[in-house]
Amino acid sequence: SLQEIGIGEIIVVDAKSTDGTREIADRYATMMLEDPGIGLGTARNMGIAVSTKRFILNIGSDNVMSRGSLMEMLKTLAADHLQGVGAMTVVEGNDYLARSMNAWWGTRFRQGSTSVIGTPSLFDGALLRANPFDTSRQHSDDSELCERWSAQFDARFAISSAHVFEVGKNSWGEVALRCKNYGFSDNEVFKNGSAMGWTLNRKLKSIAHPARVDFVEPLGRMGLRTALPTAPFLLAFIGMRYASWVKNALRSARG
Repeated sequence: SLQEIGIGEIIVVDAKSTDGTREIADRYATMMLEDPGIGLGTARNMGIAVSTKRFILNIGSDNVMSRGSLMEMLKTLAADHLQGVGAMTVVEGNDYLARSMNAWWGTRFRQGSTSVIGTPSLFDGALLRANPFDTSRQHSDDSELCERWSAQFDARFAISSAHVFEVGKNSWGEVALRCKNYGFSDNEVFKNGSAMGWTLNRKLKSIAHPARVDFVEPLGRMGLRTALPTAPFLLAFIGMRYASWVKNALRSARG
């Protein structure tokens, strides 16, 4: 899908995949790099460092770009004088899980201005090469970069109207994996913030964040007919996310 929408340089950072990703990427990639497995920040920076184009699109191996999506992201980036642009993600399918995930995504990551963007994300290449991801962050790299850019040079971000499909994510196993990774990120953000001297109020805000952004706010934006059947999914989602956070916090405390 990247070739079809006109991407001129495809750089793949592979983490010793065994699902056939590398064999497929070998046929299309401009360059293949080996992920040392020490964090997303490091892996992304490896690709960023060898990139040569004006813009950089960070995208996962499970993402499929729809026609016109890249142009829409580029148009939003230029027209609104932004430093980074995200896209709206869609899972294919019409079963309960697919409907619930799309209802969550559609209300959680809405088109318009936002403080943080995640994959897939489009940046000005020169700016990202000069101010890359923090390699000390293994999971919360998107949040750290956006917050750092905002503080350093008043960077602004938005989610465009572009739609990107996620393939192979319509299962409870994949949802659990997503929550596990979010929990890693939550713990990393909280641990780093506490070390920087967060106040009690700021810590409580961080603790409430998953419930607010993944349950309270999405439900508030849904109509009643969507909210009622989606609520059990969202409860399960934040339950798994908090469980992962607690598990990682206990592991960190044990050293």
